[in-house]
Amino acid sequence: SNRESRELRVCAVYSIQLNLGISMDSVAVVAVPFPAQGHLNQLLHLALHLAARGLPVHYAAPAPHVRQARARVHGWDPRALLPVRFHDLDLPAYERPPPDPAVPTSFPSHLMPMLDAFVAHARDPLARLLGSLSARHRRVVVVYDRLSSFASAEAGRLPNGEAFCMQCVAMSYNVAFKDAGHRLLRDHGMDFHPADACMSKEFMEYIARTWHDGQGAAVGGMVINTCRALEGEFIDVEAQSPEYSGQKIFAIGPLNPLLDASARAPGEARHGCLDWLDRQPPASVLYVSFGTTSSLLAEQVAEIAAALRDSKQRFIWVLRDADRGVNDVHEESTDGQHAKLLSKFTRQTEGTGLVITGWAPQLEILAHGATAAFMSHCGWNSTMESLSHGKPILAWPMHSDQPWDAEFVCKYLKAGLLVRPLEQRSTVVPSEVIGEVIEKAMVSGEGLQARERANALGVSIRASVAEGGSSHLDLQKFIAHIAR
Repeated sequence: SNRESRELRVCAVYSIQLNLGISMDSVAVVAVPFPAQGHLNQLLHLALHLAARGLPVHYAAPAPHVRQARARVHGWDPRALLPVRFHDLDLPAYERPPPDPAVPTSFPSHLMPMLDAFVAHARDPLARLLGSLSARHRRVVVVYDRLSSFASAEAGRLPNGEAFCMQCVAMSYNVAFKDAGHRLLRDHGMDFHPADACMSKEFMEYIARTWHDGQGAAVGGMVINTCRALEGEFIDVEAQSPEYSGQKIFAIGPLNPLLDASARAPGEARHGCLDWLDRQPPASVLYVSFGTTSSLLAEQVAEIAAALRDSKQRFIWVLRDADRGVNDVHEESTDGQHAKLLSKFTRQTEGTGLVITGWAPQLEILAHGATAAFMSHCGWNSTMESLSHGKPILAWPMHSDQPWDAEFVCKYLKAGLLVRPLEQRSTVVPSEVIGEVIEKAMVSGEGLQARERANALGVSIRASVAEGGSSHLDLQKFIAHIAR
Protein backbone atom coordinates (compact mmCIF):
# COMPACT_ATOMS: atom_id res chain seq x y z
CA SER A 1 0.00 0.00 0.00
CA ASN A 2 1.02 3.66 -0.33
CA ARG A 3 1.18 3.99 3.48
CA GLU A 4 3.51 1.00 3.77
CA SER A 5 5.67 2.36 0.95
CA ARG A 6 5.96 5.70 2.78
CA GLU A 7 6.92 3.92 6.01
CA LEU A 8 9.55 1.84 4.25
CA ARG A 9 11.00 5.01 2.67
CA VAL A 10 11.21 6.56 6.15
CA CYS A 11 13.03 3.41 7.35
CA ALA A 12 15.43 3.74 4.44
CA VAL A 13 16.12 7.37 5.34
CA TYR A 14 16.74 6.30 8.96
CA SER A 15 19.19 3.62 7.79
CA ILE A 16 21.01 6.20 5.66
CA GLN A 17 21.21 8.52 8.69
CA LEU A 18 22.84 5.79 10.74
CA ASN A 19 25.25 4.87 7.95
CA LEU A 20 26.25 8.52 7.52
CA GLY A 21 26.65 8.99 11.25
CA ILE A 22 23.94 11.67 11.49
CA SER A 23 23.20 12.25 15.18
CA MET A 24 19.82 11.60 16.74
CA ASP A 25 20.87 13.20 20.04
CA SER A 26 18.03 15.70 19.75
CA VAL A 27 15.59 12.93 20.71
CA ALA A 28 15.84 11.30 24.17
CA VAL A 29 14.08 8.04 25.01
CA VAL A 30 13.08 7.27 28.61
CA ALA A 31 12.10 3.69 29.47
CA VAL A 32 9.88 3.38 32.57
CA PRO A 33 9.38 -0.29 33.50
CA PHE A 34 7.02 -1.92 35.95
CA PRO A 35 9.22 -3.16 38.84
CA ALA A 36 8.91 -6.93 38.38
CA GLN A 37 11.61 -9.02 36.70
CA GLY A 38 9.80 -10.00 33.49
CA HIS A 39 8.90 -6.35 32.89
CA LEU A 40 12.25 -4.87 33.95
CA ASN A 41 13.94 -7.30 31.60
CA GLN A 42 11.84 -6.51 28.53
CA LEU A 43 12.20 -2.73 28.90
CA LEU A 44 15.95 -3.08 29.38
CA HIS A 45 16.24 -5.24 26.26
CA LEU A 46 14.33 -2.55 24.34
CA ALA A 47 16.58 0.15 25.79
CA LEU A 48 19.65 -1.78 24.64
CA HIS A 49 18.24 -2.22 21.13
CA LEU A 50 17.55 1.52 20.85
CA ALA A 51 20.88 2.56 22.33
CA ALA A 52 22.68 0.22 19.91
CA ARG A 53 21.05 2.16 17.07
CA GLY A 54 22.32 5.53 18.19
CA LEU A 55 19.49 6.93 20.31
CA PRO A 56 20.18 8.50 23.73
CA VAL A 57 18.32 6.17 26.10
CA HIS A 58 17.48 6.57 29.79
CA TYR A 59 16.16 3.78 32.04
CA ALA A 60 14.30 4.92 35.17
CA ALA A 61 13.16 2.62 37.99
CA PRO A 62 13.43 2.31 41.78
CA ALA A 63 17.09 1.96 42.77
CA PRO A 64 16.94 -1.74 43.81
CA HIS A 65 15.22 -2.63 40.56
CA VAL A 66 17.79 -0.76 38.48
CA ARG A 67 20.44 -2.89 40.18
CA GLN A 68 18.36 -6.01 39.66
CA ALA A 69 17.78 -5.36 35.95
CA ARG A 70 21.45 -4.64 35.32
CA ALA A 71 22.68 -7.64 37.29
CA ARG A 72 20.33 -10.12 35.64
CA VAL A 73 20.45 -9.08 32.00
CA HIS A 74 22.39 -11.54 29.89
CA GLY A 75 22.90 -12.47 26.29
CA TRP A 76 24.43 -9.06 25.53
CA ASP A 77 28.03 -7.96 25.40
CA PRO A 78 28.47 -6.22 28.79
CA ARG A 79 29.63 -3.14 26.92
CA ALA A 80 26.13 -2.76 25.46
CA LEU A 81 24.99 -1.35 28.81
CA LEU A 82 27.46 1.54 28.71
CA PRO A 83 25.43 3.95 26.50
CA VAL A 84 22.25 3.58 28.60
CA ARG A 85 21.83 6.17 31.37
CA PHE A 86 20.29 4.63 34.47
CA HIS A 87 18.23 6.73 36.89
CA ASP A 88 16.98 5.85 40.37
CA LEU A 89 13.38 6.74 41.20
CA ASP A 90 13.77 7.01 44.96
CA LEU A 91 10.96 5.55 47.07
CA PRO A 92 10.38 5.75 50.82
CA ALA A 93 10.80 2.62 52.93
CA TYR A 94 8.05 0.01 52.61
CA GLU A 95 7.24 -3.40 54.05
CA ARG A 96 8.93 -6.51 52.65
CA PRO A 97 6.75 -9.47 53.61
CA PRO A 98 8.01 -12.92 52.60
CA PRO A 99 6.39 -14.78 49.68
CA ASP A 100 3.33 -16.84 50.63
CA PRO A 101 2.88 -19.92 48.40
CA ALA A 102 -0.52 -20.62 49.98
CA VAL A 103 -2.36 -17.51 48.69
CA PRO A 104 -5.62 -18.56 46.92
CA THR A 105 -4.87 -17.01 43.52
CA SER A 106 -1.14 -17.91 43.56
CA PHE A 107 -0.63 -14.19 42.95
CA PRO A 108 2.51 -12.67 44.58
CA SER A 109 0.59 -10.43 46.98
CA HIS A 110 3.77 -9.95 49.03
CA LEU A 111 4.85 -7.44 46.34
CA MET A 112 1.91 -5.10 46.96
CA PRO A 113 3.63 -2.81 49.52
CA MET A 114 6.39 -2.18 47.00
CA LEU A 115 3.91 -1.58 44.15
CA ASP A 116 1.83 0.79 46.28
CA ALA A 117 4.98 2.76 47.10
CA PHE A 118 5.96 2.78 43.43
CA VAL A 119 2.70 4.16 42.07
CA ALA A 120 2.45 6.70 44.91
CA HIS A 121 6.01 8.04 44.91
CA ALA A 122 7.81 7.31 41.62
CA ARG A 123 5.93 10.01 39.75
CA ASP A 124 7.69 13.05 41.25
CA PRO A 125 11.28 11.93 40.60
CA LEU A 126 10.25 10.82 37.11
CA ALA A 127 8.73 14.26 36.46
CA ARG A 128 11.99 15.92 37.51
CA LEU A 129 14.00 13.66 35.19
CA LEU A 130 11.69 14.32 32.26
CA GLY A 131 11.77 18.06 32.90
CA SER A 132 15.56 18.14 32.81
CA LEU A 133 15.64 16.15 29.58
CA SER A 134 12.92 18.28 28.02
CA ALA A 135 15.10 21.36 28.42
CA ARG A 136 18.00 19.71 26.59
CA HIS A 137 16.31 17.78 23.77
CA ARG A 138 14.01 18.55 20.87
CA ARG A 139 11.74 15.65 21.85
CA VAL A 140 11.43 13.36 24.87
CA VAL A 141 9.88 9.96 24.11
CA VAL A 142 8.63 8.05 27.14
CA VAL A 143 8.21 4.31 26.59
CA TYR A 144 6.29 3.14 29.64
CA ASP A 145 5.11 -0.25 30.80
CA ARG A 146 1.33 -0.54 30.57
CA LEU A 147 1.37 -1.18 34.34
CA SER A 148 3.24 2.11 34.89
CA SER A 149 0.72 4.26 33.04
CA PHE A 150 1.27 7.29 35.26
CA ALA A 151 4.42 7.87 33.19
CA SER A 152 2.30 8.65 30.12
CA ALA A 153 0.64 11.54 31.95
CA GLU A 154 4.05 12.94 32.86
CA ALA A 155 5.12 12.74 29.23
CA GLY A 156 1.95 14.63 28.32
CA ARG A 157 2.90 17.51 30.61
CA LEU A 158 6.00 18.23 28.56
CA PRO A 159 5.74 20.69 25.66
CA ASN A 160 7.90 18.31 23.63
CA GLY A 161 6.91 14.98 25.18
CA GLU A 162 5.54 11.89 23.49
CA ALA A 163 4.41 8.59 25.05
CA PHE A 164 4.36 5.01 23.79
CA CYS A 165 2.94 2.10 25.73
CA MET A 166 5.15 -0.96 26.06
CA GLN A 167 3.05 -4.08 26.51
CA CYS A 168 4.90 -6.95 28.17
CA VAL A 169 2.17 -9.57 27.71
CA ALA A 170 0.91 -11.26 24.56
CA MET A 171 -1.21 -9.37 22.06
CA SER A 172 -3.59 -12.32 22.05
CA TYR A 173 -4.24 -11.62 25.74
CA ASN A 174 -5.85 -8.30 24.74
CA VAL A 175 -8.16 -9.99 22.26
CA ALA A 176 -9.19 -12.68 24.75
CA PHE A 177 -9.65 -10.16 27.57
CA LYS A 178 -12.09 -8.11 25.50
CA ASP A 179 -13.98 -11.04 23.99
CA ALA A 180 -13.64 -14.49 25.58
CA GLY A 181 -15.91 -15.83 22.83
CA HIS A 182 -13.90 -14.42 19.94
CA ARG A 183 -13.72 -16.53 16.80
CA LEU A 184 -9.98 -17.10 17.20
CA LEU A 185 -10.57 -18.59 20.64
CA ARG A 186 -13.53 -20.73 19.52
CA ASP A 187 -11.70 -22.07 16.47
CA HIS A 188 -8.83 -23.34 18.59
CA GLY A 189 -10.74 -24.45 21.68
CA MET A 190 -9.10 -21.85 23.91
CA ASP A 191 -10.55 -20.70 27.22
CA PHE A 192 -9.84 -17.34 28.84
CA HIS A 193 -9.76 -17.16 32.63
CA PRO A 194 -11.16 -13.82 33.86
CA ALA A 195 -8.73 -11.44 35.49
CA ASP A 196 -10.26 -11.77 38.96
CA ALA A 197 -9.51 -15.51 38.86
CA CYS A 198 -5.84 -14.88 38.09
CA MET A 199 -4.98 -11.79 40.12
CA SER A 200 -5.52 -10.53 43.64
CA LYS A 201 -8.13 -7.88 44.38
CA GLU A 202 -5.35 -5.56 45.59
CA PHE A 203 -3.44 -5.86 42.33
CA MET A 204 -6.53 -5.16 40.25
CA GLU A 205 -7.00 -2.02 42.34
CA TYR A 206 -3.38 -1.11 41.64
CA ILE A 207 -4.01 -1.48 37.89
CA ALA A 208 -7.07 0.75 38.15
CA ARG A 209 -5.07 3.43 39.99
CA THR A 210 -2.17 3.58 37.57
CA TRP A 211 -4.48 3.50 34.54
CA HIS A 212 -6.54 6.31 36.08
CA ASP A 213 -3.36 8.31 36.61
CA GLY A 214 -2.58 7.93 32.92
CA GLN A 215 -6.01 8.94 31.61
CA GLY A 216 -6.12 11.86 29.25
CA ALA A 217 -2.52 11.42 28.12
CA ALA A 218 -1.90 11.43 24.38
CA VAL A 219 -0.28 8.10 23.49
CA GLY A 220 1.37 7.67 20.12
CA GLY A 221 0.98 3.93 20.00
CA MET A 222 2.06 0.58 21.39
CA VAL A 223 5.33 -1.31 21.30
CA ILE A 224 4.95 -5.01 22.00
CA ASN A 225 7.31 -7.92 22.55
CA THR A 226 5.80 -10.26 19.98
CA CYS A 227 6.02 -11.00 16.29
CA ARG A 228 3.74 -11.85 13.42
CA ALA A 229 5.11 -15.40 13.26
CA LEU A 230 3.40 -16.05 16.61
CA GLU A 231 0.48 -13.63 16.79
CA GLY A 232 -0.14 -12.21 13.34
CA GLU A 233 -3.89 -12.90 13.43
CA PHE A 234 -4.25 -11.31 16.85
CA ILE A 235 -2.16 -8.28 15.91
CA ASP A 236 -4.50 -7.66 12.95
CA VAL A 237 -7.59 -7.98 15.16
CA GLU A 238 -6.25 -5.63 17.82
CA ALA A 239 -5.10 -3.06 15.25
CA GLN A 240 -8.76 -2.65 14.24
CA SER A 241 -9.82 -1.86 17.81
CA PRO A 242 -11.25 1.68 18.19
CA GLU A 243 -8.93 2.40 21.14
CA TYR A 244 -5.96 2.39 18.75
CA SER A 245 -7.48 4.84 16.31
CA GLY A 246 -4.70 7.18 15.23
CA GLN A 247 -2.06 5.09 17.00
CA LYS A 248 0.63 2.82 15.66
CA ILE A 249 1.33 -0.74 16.82
CA PHE A 250 4.91 -1.93 16.54
CA ALA A 251 5.41 -5.69 17.00
CA ILE A 252 9.18 -5.85 17.46
CA GLY A 253 9.77 -9.10 19.38
CA PRO A 254 11.47 -11.09 20.50
CA LEU A 255 13.39 -8.42 22.39
CA ASN A 256 15.62 -11.02 24.06
CA PRO A 257 18.86 -11.81 22.21
CA LEU A 258 18.80 -14.91 20.04
CA LEU A 259 21.83 -16.84 21.17
CA ASP A 260 23.99 -19.37 19.44
CA ALA A 261 24.66 -22.17 21.91
CA SER A 262 28.37 -22.03 21.13
CA ALA A 263 28.68 -18.24 21.41
CA ARG A 264 29.37 -16.13 24.47
CA ALA A 265 29.73 -12.39 24.88
CA PRO A 266 33.32 -11.19 25.40
CA GLY A 267 34.24 -10.98 29.06
CA GLU A 268 31.03 -12.67 30.21
CA ALA A 269 31.52 -15.23 32.98
CA ARG A 270 30.08 -18.65 32.19
CA HIS A 271 27.70 -20.28 34.64
CA GLY A 272 28.73 -23.77 35.75
CA CYS A 273 25.45 -25.29 34.57
CA LEU A 274 26.52 -24.62 30.98
CA ASP A 275 29.64 -26.74 31.43
CA TRP A 276 27.35 -29.50 32.74
CA LEU A 277 25.08 -29.08 29.69
CA ASP A 278 28.10 -29.40 27.41
CA ARG A 279 28.54 -32.97 28.66
CA GLN A 280 24.93 -34.04 27.94
CA PRO A 281 23.61 -35.56 24.68
CA PRO A 282 21.72 -33.32 22.26
CA ALA A 283 18.05 -32.58 23.16
CA SER A 284 18.19 -34.68 26.33
CA VAL A 285 17.68 -32.19 29.19
CA LEU A 286 14.45 -30.86 30.69
CA TYR A 287 14.80 -27.32 32.04
CA VAL A 288 12.47 -26.56 34.99
CA SER A 289 11.84 -23.04 36.29
CA PHE A 290 8.76 -21.25 37.57
CA GLY A 291 9.85 -17.64 37.27
CA THR A 292 10.56 -14.89 39.76
CA THR A 293 7.16 -14.05 41.25
CA SER A 294 5.81 -17.35 42.60
CA SER A 295 6.89 -19.78 45.31
CA LEU A 296 5.83 -23.41 45.60
CA LEU A 297 4.46 -25.20 48.64
CA ALA A 298 6.99 -27.54 50.26
CA GLU A 299 4.66 -30.45 49.46
CA GLN A 300 4.64 -29.48 45.78
CA VAL A 301 8.42 -29.18 45.69
CA ALA A 302 8.64 -32.73 47.05
CA GLU A 303 6.30 -34.04 44.34
CA ILE A 304 8.29 -32.32 41.57
CA ALA A 305 11.49 -33.79 43.00
CA ALA A 306 9.97 -37.27 43.00
CA ALA A 307 8.75 -36.86 39.43
CA LEU A 308 12.16 -35.74 38.19
CA ARG A 309 13.93 -38.51 40.10
CA ASP A 310 11.62 -41.26 38.86
CA SER A 311 11.53 -40.02 35.26
CA LYS A 312 15.21 -40.91 34.80
CA GLN A 313 15.42 -37.90 32.47
CA ARG A 314 18.26 -35.41 32.60
CA PHE A 315 17.19 -32.06 34.06
CA ILE A 316 18.18 -28.62 35.32
CA TRP A 317 15.81 -27.40 38.04
CA VAL A 318 15.86 -23.79 39.25
CA LEU A 319 14.47 -23.91 42.78
CA ARG A 320 14.36 -20.49 44.41
CA ASP A 321 11.97 -18.30 46.34
CA ALA A 322 10.01 -15.56 44.61
CA ASP A 323 11.53 -12.10 44.45
CA ARG A 324 10.69 -9.80 47.33
CA GLY A 325 9.91 -6.10 47.05
CA VAL A 326 13.63 -5.42 47.33
CA ASN A 327 15.93 -8.18 46.21
CA ASP A 328 19.66 -8.68 46.48
CA VAL A 329 20.34 -10.80 43.43
CA HIS A 330 23.69 -11.91 44.77
CA GLU A 331 22.29 -13.53 47.92
CA GLU A 332 19.08 -15.20 46.75
CA SER A 333 18.80 -18.89 47.59
CA THR A 334 16.39 -21.50 48.86
CA ASP A 335 19.05 -23.78 50.36
CA GLY A 336 17.72 -23.38 53.90
CA GLN A 337 14.04 -23.89 53.11
CA HIS A 338 14.56 -27.14 51.19
CA ALA A 339 17.95 -28.21 52.56
CA LYS A 340 16.87 -31.63 53.85
CA LEU A 341 15.01 -32.56 50.67
CA LEU A 342 17.78 -31.27 48.39
CA SER A 343 20.52 -33.12 50.24
CA LYS A 344 18.83 -36.46 49.61
CA PHE A 345 17.55 -35.54 46.17
CA THR A 346 20.94 -34.47 44.82
CA ARG A 347 22.46 -37.77 45.94
CA GLN A 348 19.66 -39.72 44.25
CA THR A 349 20.00 -37.82 40.97
CA GLU A 350 23.76 -37.35 40.86
CA GLY A 351 24.96 -37.45 37.27
CA THR A 352 21.41 -37.06 35.95
CA GLY A 353 20.31 -33.66 37.15
CA LEU A 354 21.37 -30.30 38.47
CA VAL A 355 19.56 -28.03 40.97
CA ILE A 356 20.23 -24.28 40.93
CA THR A 357 19.06 -22.35 44.00
CA GLY A 358 20.23 -18.91 42.83
CA TRP A 359 19.97 -16.98 39.59
CA ALA A 360 20.19 -19.08 36.41
CA PRO A 361 21.26 -17.98 32.89
CA GLN A 362 17.92 -18.92 31.34
CA LEU A 363 18.62 -17.63 27.84
CA GLU A 364 21.82 -19.62 27.58
CA ILE A 365 20.18 -22.75 28.96
CA LEU A 366 17.35 -22.49 26.43
CA ALA A 367 19.78 -21.83 23.59
CA HIS A 368 21.92 -24.85 24.45
CA GLY A 369 21.67 -27.84 22.12
CA ALA A 370 21.37 -30.27 25.04
CA THR A 371 18.14 -28.64 26.26
CA ALA A 372 15.05 -30.37 24.91
CA ALA A 373 12.11 -28.67 26.64
CA PHE A 374 11.13 -26.14 29.32
CA MET A 375 8.73 -26.78 32.22
CA SER A 376 7.56 -23.22 32.86
CA HIS A 377 5.05 -20.97 34.60
CA CYS A 378 4.38 -19.49 31.13
CA GLY A 379 5.15 -15.87 31.82
CA TRP A 380 5.29 -14.10 28.47
CA ASN A 381 8.96 -13.26 28.86
CA SER A 382 9.86 -16.93 29.42
CA THR A 383 7.47 -18.00 26.67
CA MET A 384 9.15 -15.74 24.13
CA GLU A 385 12.62 -16.82 25.26
CA SER A 386 11.72 -20.50 24.97
CA LEU A 387 9.99 -20.35 21.60
CA SER A 388 12.60 -18.02 20.09
CA HIS A 389 15.15 -20.74 20.82
CA GLY A 390 12.88 -23.48 19.45
CA LYS A 391 12.09 -25.19 22.76
CA PRO A 392 8.58 -26.54 23.60
CA ILE A 393 6.92 -25.71 26.92
CA LEU A 394 5.49 -27.94 29.64
CA ALA A 395 2.96 -25.43 30.92
CA TRP A 396 2.37 -24.90 34.64
CA PRO A 397 0.57 -21.51 34.83
CA MET A 398 0.31 -19.71 38.17
CA HIS A 399 -1.37 -16.29 37.89
CA SER A 400 -1.88 -13.10 35.85
CA ASP A 401 -1.53 -13.69 32.09
CA GLN A 402 0.17 -17.06 32.54
CA PRO A 403 -3.02 -19.19 32.22
CA TRP A 404 -3.73 -17.50 28.89
CA ASP A 405 -0.16 -18.03 27.67
CA ALA A 406 -0.52 -21.73 28.49
CA GLU A 407 -3.72 -21.93 26.44
CA PHE A 408 -2.11 -20.05 23.58
CA VAL A 409 1.07 -22.17 23.50
CA CYS A 410 -0.64 -25.54 23.89
CA LYS A 411 -3.77 -25.06 21.77
CA TYR A 412 -3.03 -22.34 19.24
CA LEU A 413 0.69 -22.75 18.63
CA LYS A 414 0.65 -26.49 19.50
CA ALA A 415 4.15 -26.11 20.91
CA GLY A 416 3.50 -27.25 24.45
CA LEU A 417 1.83 -29.68 26.84
CA LEU A 418 -0.25 -28.70 29.87
CA VAL A 419 1.04 -30.02 33.21
CA ARG A 420 -1.46 -28.45 35.57
CA PRO A 421 -4.62 -26.52 34.60
CA LEU A 422 -5.33 -23.38 36.58
CA GLU A 423 -8.44 -24.93 38.12
CA GLN A 424 -6.23 -27.35 40.07
CA ARG A 425 -3.87 -24.76 41.55
CA SER A 426 -5.29 -25.21 45.07
CA THR A 427 -4.21 -28.87 45.11
CA VAL A 428 -0.76 -30.42 45.07
CA VAL A 429 -0.05 -32.09 41.72
CA PRO A 430 1.15 -35.65 42.45
CA SER A 431 4.47 -36.84 41.10
CA GLU A 432 2.76 -39.49 38.94
CA VAL A 433 0.86 -36.81 37.01
CA ILE A 434 3.96 -34.67 36.56
CA GLY A 435 5.94 -37.74 35.50
CA GLU A 436 3.40 -38.64 32.85
CA VAL A 437 3.76 -35.23 31.20
CA ILE A 438 7.56 -35.39 31.42
CA GLU A 439 7.53 -38.79 29.72
CA LYS A 440 5.10 -37.56 27.08
CA ALA A 441 7.26 -34.51 26.35
CA MET A 442 10.61 -36.28 26.29
CA VAL A 443 9.95 -39.67 24.67
CA SER A 444 6.47 -39.87 23.08
CA GLY A 445 5.32 -39.09 19.58
CA GLU A 446 3.18 -36.24 20.90
CA GLY A 447 6.23 -34.74 22.58
CA LEU A 448 8.24 -35.09 19.39
CA GLN A 449 5.52 -33.23 17.48
CA ALA A 450 5.61 -30.40 20.04
CA ARG A 451 9.41 -30.22 19.76
CA GLU A 452 9.25 -30.14 15.96
CA ARG A 453 6.57 -27.45 16.08
CA ALA A 454 8.58 -25.35 18.55
CA ASN A 455 11.68 -25.73 16.41
CA ALA A 456 9.79 -24.55 13.33
CA LEU A 457 8.44 -21.56 15.27
CA GLY A 458 11.97 -20.76 16.39
CA VAL A 459 13.08 -20.60 12.76
CA SER A 460 10.17 -18.29 11.90
CA ILE A 461 10.82 -16.07 14.92
CA ARG A 462 14.48 -15.70 13.99
CA ALA A 463 13.40 -14.74 10.48
CA SER A 464 11.17 -12.04 12.00
CA VAL A 465 14.12 -10.21 13.56
CA ALA A 466 16.52 -10.83 10.69
CA GLU A 467 17.11 -8.18 8.03
CA GLY A 468 13.79 -7.55 6.25
CA GLY A 469 11.71 -9.57 8.75
CA SER A 470 8.48 -8.14 10.17
CA SER A 471 9.89 -7.37 13.63
CA HIS A 472 13.07 -5.90 12.17
CA LEU A 473 11.00 -3.59 9.95
CA ASP A 474 8.68 -2.60 12.79
CA LEU A 475 11.65 -1.68 14.98
CA GLN A 476 13.05 0.45 12.15
CA LYS A 477 9.63 2.08 11.71
CA PHE A 478 9.40 2.82 15.43
CA ILE A 479 12.85 4.41 15.53
CA ALA A 480 12.18 6.39 12.35
CA HIS A 481 8.90 7.64 13.81
CA ILE A 482 10.28 8.84 17.15
CA ALA A 483 13.38 10.36 15.50
CA ARG A 484 11.35 12.15 12.82
